[in-house]
Amino acid sequence: MRLHVGCAMWTHAAWQERQLSPGERLRWYATWCNAVEGNTTFYATPSLRTVESWAAQCDPAFRFVLKLPKPITHERRLTGVEQELRSFLAAMEPLGERIHALWIQLPGSFGPTDLGVLAGFLRDFPRSYRVAVEVRHPAFFEDEQAARRLEYVLSRVGAEWVPFDTTVLFDGPPASAAEQEAAAKKPRVRRRMRALTEYPIVRYHGRDDVQRTVDGWRPWVGTVAEWLREGRSPTVFLHTPDNAGSLELARRFHDAVRARLPGLEPLPEPAAAEPMTLF
Repeated sequence: MRLHVGCAMWTHAAWQERQLSPGERLRWYATWCNAVEGNTTFYATPSLRTVESWAAQCDPAFRFVLKLPKPITHERRLTGVEQELRSFLAAMEPLGERIHALWIQLPGSFGPTDLGVLAGFLRDFPRSYRVAVEVRHPAFFEDEQAARRLEYVLSRVGAEWVPFDTTVLFDGPPASAAEQEAAAKKPRVRRRMRALTEYPIVRYHGRDDVQRTVDGWRPWVGTVAEWLREGRSPTVFLHTPDNAGSLELARRFHDAVRARLPGLEPLPEPAAAEPMTLF
């Protein structure tokens, strides 16, 4: 059994790795967590040289869940994007097997009437990649028929439905400016805990208060433990309003699951961040 955990980024102003050069920060992060969300690819496709640097900093078992670029998912809404997709996949090629899944995050306006477009896009998607889809339209969480139709579209090609659990974030008024900003940007939808494939992916969003964050993830601890017992291979990403504490929280979540499953492989001891020297 192996549980992968991670954060929304591998560099943060509050983390000690800021002492390292940019070319060493992912290597440092990979001693803390064994997965990461590739959110930056949503805004711009990195150069081949940059992606080669990513690959050199982590071993093949490390998991990248890479978000498709905004022009594909939000601007063109999956239509007429063949060239853009080819260019993106070519740029990501150096990561090889480190690409755990390509993440299709759809805008909140992409609803049940758009499922035909999604089905066509997934049908033509290269089969060599695992695909995970995140939807934000309220109908998929409030209308069981719409949810089942989406599950059918995804299951036909072996794609996963990525839940973004923000229930704790919206449980009560914001306690800080960071919580207020997060609540303004994140989707407010019902918690969904059903896996479609062998490789479920979960995004969980907590609060500034660590105990509220930990209390809120308890249902996921049980669910993830059960997935592992079933032989699934889950990946869980931890978010907080400012993400400053997400690195430690990701490891704490892993520890909580391991407390229920002592046979779960532990995470490695994290490396200390020290300035590089010549001697």
